[in-house]
Amino acid sequence: MSSDADSFDHVWRPLPMGWECARRDIWVTMSCRGRTLPRQGWKVHVSARLDNAERILKAVCDYCFSRGISFKFLHSKKILLARNAKYTPREDSGKFVTIYPADYAELERVLVDLTGELADEPGPYILSDLRYGAGPLYVRYGAFTERWLATDRGRLVPAIERPNGTLIPEQRTPVFSVPDWAELPDVLVPHLALRELPHESRFPHLVEHALHFTNGGGVYLAKRDMGDELVVLKEARPYAGLDADGTDAVARLHRERNSLERLQGVTGVPILHDWFTAWEHHYLMMEYLPGRRLDRWLAAQYPLTMCDSEQADLAAYTRRALGVLDQVEKLIRSIHERGIVFADLHPGNILIAEDDTVSLVDFELAFAIDESDGRPVLAAPGFSAPDERTGPAIDNYALAALRLHMFLPLTHMMRFQPDKVNLYMEAIQERFPVPDEFGKVVLAELAPTSGSVVGVPSQTTSRARVNAGRRKAPTVSEFDSAQPDWHAICGSLIDAILLSATPDRQDRLFPGDIEQFTAGGTCFAFGAAGVLHALSTSGGGRYVEHERWLLESVRRDPPRRPGFYDGTHGIAYVLRDFGYVHEAVALIEESAPLVGPLRDHGLHSGLAGVGLNLLHFGQVMQSGTYLAQAMSIGDRLTEKLTVVAGRLDGREPRATAGLLHGWSGPGLFFVRLYEHTSDPSWLDMAACALQLDLDECVARPDGSLQVPSQDGRALPHLDVGTAGIALVVQELVRHVPDTECAIALPAMRRACCPEFVVQSGLFAGRAGLLGALAMLQRGYAGLDGERALTRHLVRLGWHAVPYRGELAFPGNKLLRLSMDFATGTAGVLRALTVAVDRSGALLPFLDDGDSTK
Repeated sequence: MSSDADSFDHVWRPLPMGWECARRDIWVTMSCRGRTLPRQGWKVHVSARLDNAERILKAVCDYCFSRGISFKFLHSKKILLARNAKYTPREDSGKFVTIYPADYAELERVLVDLTGELADEPGPYILSDLRYGAGPLYVRYGAFTERWLATDRGRLVPAIERPNGTLIPEQRTPVFSVPDWAELPDVLVPHLALRELPHESRFPHLVEHALHFTNGGGVYLAKRDMGDELVVLKEARPYAGLDADGTDAVARLHRERNSLERLQGVTGVPILHDWFTAWEHHYLMMEYLPGRRLDRWLAAQYPLTMCDSEQADLAAYTRRALGVLDQVEKLIRSIHERGIVFADLHPGNILIAEDDTVSLVDFELAFAIDESDGRPVLAAPGFSAPDERTGPAIDNYALAALRLHMFLPLTHMMRFQPDKVNLYMEAIQERFPVPDEFGKVVLAELAPTSGSVVGVPSQTTSRARVNAGRRKAPTVSEFDSAQPDWHAICGSLIDAILLSATPDRQDRLFPGDIEQFTAGGTCFAFGAAGVLHALSTSGGGRYVEHERWLLESVRRDPPRRPGFYDGTHGIAYVLRDFGYVHEAVALIEESAPLVGPLRDHGLHSGLAGVGLNLLHFGQVMQSGTYLAQAMSIGDRLTEKLTVVAGRLDGREPRATAGLLHGWSGPGLFFVRLYEHTSDPSWLDMAACALQLDLDECVARPDGSLQVPSQDGRALPHLDVGTAGIALVVQELVRHVPDTECAIALPAMRRACCPEFVVQSGLFAGRAGLLGALAMLQRGYAGLDGERALTRHLVRLGWHAVPYRGELAFPGNKLLRLSMDFATGTAGVLRALTVAVDRSGALLPFLDDGDSTK
């Protein structure tokens, strides 16, 4: 077991005789040998703060060790802080120790005895549990040992068992609930009754709905004193929603109250009406300010998301944007005049009304200018000033970042390479009619005095080892050349991926999106399988040591999902392609029980991806069994499609149209089934599936066809969006040239040509549009498409950053460097190779355009 510097190992060591200790993820489990526990029941959670965690754990250890009661606890203070941080799941908040009583009698003894031991120890309230007394003890019914159940989407979730033996998902929500068959122990009855009594601090306002939730509390729209006046209530939970320095939500709320009191009367700052405590939570009641958040306003108004914006549109946007920026600057200056630093200026905290009037919200990080230690720990990525900035200079930096962001929303990228601000300003001045002094103001604040490079040491392999010692991280890359050497760029991406490998880690091989820790570090979209596939198909070669890591990982921790991009079938596809046929077949067989309950129709996680892979295996291995299974999945999808298409409303109420999550994935599967069977009815089903996705699309002013998101944005992407739909329509057109779906192809092709794309990745960024457009051009070589291809290639440089002397790309939301297939460098590599070589398939199962096959 590892011994982190802030671990709790010293509290329980040495381990008493008769006990076993095991480390699993973030938990340390203590089990008494020879003691048998039920598989589920009533368990006790103990909450703790950072400053009393050791005392609480010592008391629990002494108590449980002496009585043979099994328990587990978080491994370190760092993990405890993370579990109680502002943006972690609320259902996990507060849980520090879990105790497993063997029966009702032991449950009662534990609660009574530990209440005496821990009565004065405070901790965060555990929202998912029933509180016992006024101390840090909480109780809920749940699993004692891990049991798993496959959901309709094929994902394994924690399960508990009904009395008849049926497994059901265990409810893990921030609300206390009791399974309908579970009997509430007598010791808990009065505590549940107390919980349900009206509290003496009755909530005085009528909540209309929640605007936002974090682990620290909620923000609500309410009616003041049960009347008609709309107000905003901001809630803070004691000891929860921690900053990196341990500051909790209540301390931040008091800071916000103090700042608002000093700022009363400043136009654009909400009026503070009241502050009060209800139950144990603290609240501020503030003026309700109408308007949209600036980030959402920007998503709707920003002109470069169109294919080719007219100069008049750019000029009109520039006037509005500069007017908004001037208002924000005046408001910040007024706040400074009152002696306050706002300290959290970013688009999410700026409201724009219908008449473009600006307001600021969320003053919990604000502090007095004369505070010596006022600089907040929390900060918005891309708008956080360098450490040496203090006082009003923090806001001045954020103002300059906001100016840049309004015209090129890539401020997040400067965390990786600060001197990209020069490149971005050149792009802004080239496209927008901003005044000459605009660039000078921005560069004066944001331009770094020296280069800044992000890099993470790791073991290296192959030619990357040779290059690692002799290249310096460039501030100007091959992307900036007049005639970039695209093959050299691809080579640099390959080297960066190899340099990032960490074969000594068991949880992942390559850094990628955080989803790899949920779906697994082996999967195709976010893990090793997709990266190795991209390397192999894009000229990077094969690496036996990394393939061995993949094999050992799936043996040690088999995937818990059957899907192609997030589970078993994608890994099996890669392993078979590399010649590991036995291991690939074993994976598919082991995951077969998960396919039966699978209801998700999509390519990413559902039946379409599984069906395509089974069809592929059946064909290359000449296996009638796999072919029969693929045909069976085709029948299941046909049945589901018939039901969905027959509904009056047409489809489920969500924006998922596209290749990976919509009906275009099954459409691709139906086309492949036709090619296998020559049965034209499969083409009819493909056309029907594609039409469902096309029915969700809307026409844009630039002549493109895109998928509207639930927040009003238009999506052209590969996963959700028209780029993925277009690829499957083109596949159908090869067989049915006069299909109705073909009418939409020019507008969908145009959707692949926006000037600006926020992200660079394959599934939801510029790389996906680049690769899709390159494949679509094979069927229609238009000049507009060629210009857009060139533009995509060059502007990938906006996102490229140095990594240990090579080039790499950030992942989802531009928060961290990623090497994975879905969000990061491996996906960009695949798209670049397809676009530059004008051959190859962007994704598995798409036609690579090779007419000789």
